[in-house]
Amino acid sequence: MNADKVLDAKGLACPMPIVKTRKAMNDLQTGQVLEIHVTDKGAKADLAAWSKSGGHELMETAEGNDILKFWIRKG
Repeated sequence: MNADKVLDAKGLACPMPIVKTRKAMNDLQTGQVLEIHVTDKGAKADLAAWSKSGGHELMETAEGNDILKFWIRKG
């Protein structure tokens, strides 16, 4: 999946991945995609809920080598 911006939030614990994601999304225009890399397992539910509540679309998730990857389209 192609992303307009990549956010490295590995090693950060809740709530920092959400804080960093929100800040990165502010730099994007509607329809652009942010790719987020995290190691905090709690981010899976947090980012899904945050995306929905903010009007964004969680397009895809992937997991490998203890890294969770998310692709969110700005709403």
